[in-house]
Amino acid sequence: MEFIGISLTDWIGYLAMATLLVSFMMKNVTKLRVINSIGCAFFVIYGIMLATSWPIIITNFAIICINLYYLLVNKN
Repeated sequence: MEFIGISLTDWIGYLAMATLLVSFMMKNVTKLRVINSIGCAFFVIYGIMLATSWPIIITNFAIICINLYYLLVNKN
């Protein structure tokens, strides 16, 4: 499936990239971690859509876990 000549997989990758870039513009660390986690989730989906690209999946899943730890457990 394509939209304006770009595959759905690539759109997910671009969305992940844009979301991560936006997250790094946040001054509030909590907002940064939430938006960064959303971007990482898109990267996990992207990695799965690339016929299971394990380095992308593992790295971004680990970042989601780290962000959730600091958001939910260690709220300092």
